[in-house]
Amino acid sequence: MTRTKLIIIGAIAAAAALAVGTAAIAGQGGDENELPITGAALEQASEAALAHTGEGRVTGTEIGDEESLYEVEVTLSDGSQVDVQLDENFAVVGTAADDDTEPESEADDN
Repeated sequence: MTRTKLIIIGAIAAAAALAVGTAAIAGQGGDENELPITGAALEQASEAALAHTGEGRVTGTEIGDEESLYEVEVTLSDGSQVDVQLDENFAVVGTAADDDTEPESEADDN
């Protein structure tokens, strides 16, 4: 093989390794089985969740959540988050404060 071909093959291999590594890092944020809501269902679920909370913006969605068919995470104007659970007809079947974040100041002085 010529030197040019080896350089090209090496560059392709490096790019492929970078892409795989980036995908692995991006996937660490949540459960591998969580699928986001898409298409018309996303629009309907978002509208239902925002109507229920009365304000905020949709910051996450999931199909097949353990509590319901759809889960929509809404971030409110004060920064708090609420998970709105929806059934197959986009009716609210439950809500819960999203407490996945650690409190900002819980220092243990021991």
